[in-house]
Amino acid sequence: MMQRQGQTGADGAPAARRSQPAQPQRRAPKQRTSIRQFFREVREEMRQVSWPTRTELINYTTITVMVLVIMVSLIFGLNFLFGKFVLFLFQK
Repeated sequence: MMQRQGQTGADGAPAARRSQPAQPQRRAPKQRTSIRQFFREVREEMRQVSWPTRTELINYTTITVMVLVIMVSLIFGLNFLFGKFVLFLFQK
């Protein structure tokens, strides 16, 4: 494995180190787009988004709210029970 990575030679001896790592080439600075072009491209991308239908949105919202209520109730209940248990332990 070390041979494949170039760390050792075929005979198992350590491979010679490279003198300097290669310097990354600098790219030419990109041209900035205008505000008008930016919003035009944003509008084009937003047209490609698959938006949910009204019934899908209602279903997803209902599921999200129900899960939120269940999780809040669960955390509240556990917090209440553990709080009562800790107070019970310290009162004795």
